[in-house]
Amino acid sequence: MMRSFNTLSFVSSLCSTLSVLALRIPFDAHVQTPASNPTIHSPRQSSSNGIVPIGNTQNLFYYTNITLGGQNISVMLDTGSSDLWVSGTVSGATDTGSSLKLSYAVGTAAGDIYTAPFELAGQSVSDQAFLLVTNVSSFSTNIHANGYDGLIGLGPNSGSSIYKKLSGKSGNNPINRIFEQTSSSNDYITMLLSRKGDPGSNITGQFTIGEVVPGFENITSMPQLSIEKVYKVTNVDQHWQIVSDKNKGIIGPDGQPIQYSSIVPKAPDGTIVGVLDSGFTLPQVPRSVSDAIYGRVQGAEWSALSEAWHIPCGQLINVTFNFGGVSYPIHPLDLTFSNGNPACLGTFQPVTSAFSLLGEYDMILGMGFMRNTYTLINYGNFINGGSNSNNPYVQLLPLTNIESAVNDFIQVRLNGQNTINSPQYALLPASQGQHSPESASEKKKAYEELVLSRWPYILVGCLVFLILLIGYCIWRCCCRRKRMAKKAAKKAAQQKGRAASVDGFKSGPYAHLVMQPMRGSAVDFEEDYGGKDAFARSR
Repeated sequence: MMRSFNTLSFVSSLCSTLSVLALRIPFDAHVQTPASNPTIHSPRQSSSNGIVPIGNTQNLFYYTNITLGGQNISVMLDTGSSDLWVSGTVSGATDTGSSLKLSYAVGTAAGDIYTAPFELAGQSVSDQAFLLVTNVSSFSTNIHANGYDGLIGLGPNSGSSIYKKLSGKSGNNPINRIFEQTSSSNDYITMLLSRKGDPGSNITGQFTIGEVVPGFENITSMPQLSIEKVYKVTNVDQHWQIVSDKNKGIIGPDGQPIQYSSIVPKAPDGTIVGVLDSGFTLPQVPRSVSDAIYGRVQGAEWSALSEAWHIPCGQLINVTFNFGGVSYPIHPLDLTFSNGNPACLGTFQPVTSAFSLLGEYDMILGMGFMRNTYTLINYGNFINGGSNSNNPYVQLLPLTNIESAVNDFIQVRLNGQNTINSPQYALLPASQGQHSPESASEKKKAYEELVLSRWPYILVGCLVFLILLIGYCIWRCCCRRKRMAKKAAKKAAQQKGRAASVDGFKSGPYAHLVMQPMRGSAVDFEEDYGGKDAFARSR
């Protein structure tokens, strides 16, 4: 959930999507409530204290259990935010005297900040700060019915609103508190997300702190993907940003790279920057990328209401992301969303209102992407007060086998009938591909984003212009002074020459009379005639 996107959270994305589906494609998730499924808040237990299970509600929410004030509370796992909040009551919690309001498009999480003993995956904190939300009625979704009663932000501590409210280490977020009190270099978490409705998947959701899920040890040999750091002025917007491979970051359905120019000023040419966000249900990508994925499908329609593509559910689409020289295929079931109708929603939606403030990222790699990787996030020197001086990084282990994924798709979407190569599912030529329209407001936001994302260059340009302007003014002043000095010197020389001429002609009064104007020679004639006016009228 990325509150930095003008408070557009994962919840707003999900609810807007489902509301659209209700209008365009009638949809009912049939989410089981605790009454019909008593274990919805109790994911399968793990044998290791450092590994806890992750529950899954219809591939829409992923949650796990924490202990807060001695109570077991189910919270959604969110790598896109950095605060811990829970609803209801917490026994023995201490009020800090501070309050906070976190605003989202579909509601607000508001209340007082408390501290209480905290435990997660075998790690404990004696006085963890959290926001106690007593009223969640403002949310347009029933969070309890969806399997959780709060949210734990797993993002960098710099993005925590509680951290900014409180002084002292108790304001740091839970993961920061856990790692700052340990001397181990294993300052990392891992996440393994399950996929419901996939007959070929045997993966169960797991969350770990400082250790790896057994059977997935190869993740430690994956490339360490550096975190793209944001500008200090906007470190609130720091997330788990990673940079794709150059010129082949995303391979489209036709097997060719999808070309895109990143809005991130520091990103190398030909790359694209994505944020790993386990709290965002449907990934968001640049509009041109979404068009390249769905626009060449026969029968594809752009829905202005949902701001997403609708395509035939029998259409198999292949998309692969490349990071660190490793390919990460996306399961076809994660590229479209089905409710049983012939039309399916394209899940990799265009970014419409989620523009980063200064161009820190291009896309949000939400649950639809993260189900295809086993994710390790090493916090490194992002830990406030920690001893780890290494830079943070991410490692991704690919989970999707293309051949098996195609078989899964045939079983689920085509009822076991392999018709994926039928003419009706052939991609249209690139020249016939459709392009989704940009709204006026989106164009405005995109332009603002473009300007803001280039602010370092604009600032440097303005400084250079100012320096040139000042230099030009100084040069003009110097030139003017030189001209004035030259003019003054010339005038002085002329005056000196004139004076010399006057002295030379004094020996000949008649010549003097010829050379000098009469009215300007009065003084000279006074000297020659003894102070008498030679032109005075006789009286």
